[in-house]
Amino acid sequence: MTTAPARPVAPAEREPAGTSAALAARHGLTVIGARPSLPAYLRDLHERRHFIAAFATARLTAQYSQARLGRVWQLATPLLNAAVYYLVFGVLLGTGDDVPDFVPFLVAGVFVWTFTANTLTAGTRAVSGNLALVRALHFPRASLPIALALQQVQQLLFSLAALVAILLLSGELPRASWLLAAPALALQALFGTGLSMVLARIAARTPDISQLMPFLLRTWMYASGVMWSLDAVVADGRVPAVAAALLRYNPVALYIDLVRFAFIDSFTADRLPPHVWAAATAWALAAGVGGFLYFWAAEERYGRD
Repeated sequence: MTTAPARPVAPAEREPAGTSAALAARHGLTVIGARPSLPAYLRDLHERRHFIAAFATARLTAQYSQARLGRVWQLATPLLNAAVYYLVFGVLLGTGDDVPDFVPFLVAGVFVWTFTANTLTAGTRAVSGNLALVRALHFPRASLPIALALQQVQQLLFSLAALVAILLLSGELPRASWLLAAPALALQALFGTGLSMVLARIAARTPDISQLMPFLLRTWMYASGVMWSLDAVVADGRVPAVAAALLRYNPVALYIDLVRFAFIDSFTADRLPPHVWAAATAWALAAGVGGFLYFWAAEERYGRD
């Protein structure tokens, strides 16, 4: 009876566990989709800045590409929204009777709110709506919610052009306080982008969140003083102290107040409460930094869950 000769064992089969991983690491090979360190992630995002800008512009251009009037709707849409709210709240319900300069007051509130609402809504689809891109290409996934937020910033510029036209027609003249709108909207953009990243991560695993957003946003809009003065509601004592504090420090209401203070003379004439700029900055930093870190922490799971 003969014994078969022993089969030679390949060197790779004799390697102890972990040797392949060490070899890959030594030659710079990494796991596909692995989360990089935070500094590396930030550098990668900076290198993709041109892609982010191009993606945002392409999405904005495609938004109205099927309409006959094309980009005219970028200006007409916010104006029509403001007209509907004026008809309902200004004419039918008379909420503007006690608000000076109600038309600029309403338009500023509608435009600022629309900017926030669209940014958050886009965030819920940032990952789940671009799964083919996420699964096919390697890039920092934060590029998607940032690009969609940038798209809304571009849309906001059209809204601001309409707002300035309405202000001029209402008798408002340009003055130095108009420059305050820039830092106010920058803070709001940081806040909205950070919160959209939180929603993007949640929606990547739970797409049903997009179905809840219209109801959540509608409730938030009514609590943000878009169509009426929250100061009048709080001053009249019609709400409990806790609710009054929540309304006063509502981030969207703060950004709306800052824009109204910048543009509307009847608001600029009054002293802005000292908490507004501080609270608006705190909200922007908390949402922007916290939302980015929350999104980055799940980088390797996007497209795999």
